[in-house]
Amino acid sequence: MKALHINGNDLTLEAVREVATERRAVLLAPDAREAVERARAVVDAMVAGNKVSYAITTGVGKLSDVRIAGEQIRELQVNLLRSHAVGVGEPLPAAETRAMMLLRANSLAKGYSGVRAMVIDTLCELLNRGVTPFVPSQGSVGASGDLAPLAHLALVLIGEGECLDEKGARRPGVEALHQAQIRALVLEAKEAVSLINGTQGMLAVGTLALLAAETLVDSADVIGGLTLDALRGTDVAFDERIHRSRPHSGQLATAANLRKMLEGSEIRKSHAECGRVQDAYSLRCIPQVHGAVRDTLAHCRGVMETEANSAVDNPLVFAGQSQGEGEVLSGGNFHGEPVAFALDFLGIALSALAGISERRIERLVNPALNEGLPPFLAPDAGLNSGFMMPQVTAAALASENKVLAHPASVDSITTSGNKEDYVSMGMTAALKLRRIVENTRNVLAIEAMAAAQALDFLLPLKTSKRGQAAHAAIRAVCATVEKDRVMYGDMARVCDLIAHGKLGEVLR
Repeated sequence: MKALHINGNDLTLEAVREVATERRAVLLAPDAREAVERARAVVDAMVAGNKVSYAITTGVGKLSDVRIAGEQIRELQVNLLRSHAVGVGEPLPAAETRAMMLLRANSLAKGYSGVRAMVIDTLCELLNRGVTPFVPSQGSVGASGDLAPLAHLALVLIGEGECLDEKGARRPGVEALHQAQIRALVLEAKEAVSLINGTQGMLAVGTLALLAAETLVDSADVIGGLTLDALRGTDVAFDERIHRSRPHSGQLATAANLRKMLEGSEIRKSHAECGRVQDAYSLRCIPQVHGAVRDTLAHCRGVMETEANSAVDNPLVFAGQSQGEGEVLSGGNFHGEPVAFALDFLGIALSALAGISERRIERLVNPALNEGLPPFLAPDAGLNSGFMMPQVTAAALASENKVLAHPASVDSITTSGNKEDYVSMGMTAALKLRRIVENTRNVLAIEAMAAAQALDFLLPLKTSKRGQAAHAAIRAVCATVEKDRVMYGDMARVCDLIAHGKLGEVLR
């Protein structure tokens, strides 16, 4: 891949993934370098003139009335990073930390933070040379930015803190810099607060979770189509006229996908005149539920794309026409509420996706509901338990999601001597969302296995061509359950199939 040139204005979520997981190289764009240098000149002029400006010549938070001058300015930069690196808990995975570095660099590249270009260059070098800071996942309240996570990241820039090697082992940051031949920075005025003041922790975790979630909705449509056909459901509820009368874009898309999934199905033709008027909600209302999830994902993508290309520092530097002229304005762009709301909304939507999937699994295994299929989809039921316990696992995951989906952003707690008195809890929302995505993927994997098993019982009748392609993809990693066996390995392989979008591909 060609190197990504960041300028703070047009970073895509796909590019974030490429840098985070595929090690795409990153460079500061030339035009952005000019904007960064103009803003830096304003900061230098304020320091030279000994003007009072928040976080440049003063302390931070409740200590903003304390003047800082002379050599103390450099000392303040180091003190800020050390004092704010107070995270606890499991470290962020390398991909999320890399995403956080890129997002922080891109925000600084807009030219409103007043840092030197070499700060952004060094962040890019960490990415390009595979230096991954050790960043504990807990400790952010999501306002004044993700202070603790970003401080752990920034410590490595000055040759302190810790890094993770390729095996996940921790080692001193100074050693990692030395091995990568990267020179540690001596931070100047404003630079420490610019490195730690932002939403990049929650945004990094949330962006990768969103991208993972986007692979689930097409898969859910495919799997839902397989289940409906296996349960001898009707496609009447997916008639385009119904959905044109309530034209939510996600609903229209899912209804079209289900029509594709059932087109040409021998199973559907075999009961076309059966007289059953309509199916249960978990089948009939797939377009309305899956579609609403699609619309939520689209909304949240817009929020995250905007945030990825925003200045979320405080204060912000607005350069004038002449060198060194401009204003430094203190505000609250670091507050994570816009992102926190989106993360919570995503968690709620994905919980619904898992919930409706689990109800379809129940219909597949329950002999009172599964249209004559064997109890629990088990050959020789009684001797074999079949899919009795996979449904229990799906129920456990769907129920856990309901707990995790409680919004983090409805909470707040006062920090920094009541100066920071209303916070977003966005990082909490992001960490919860990551688990919800994993749970939902596993529930869908269980439904995919159960639907494939049910279709096997209906042979020689076959599902549609697309359904057969999806069934074949499942069977490539998970054989028919002919007698009870250990299935957790099968579940993991089907989960991986979904994560890589292999089931969703049959729609295209």
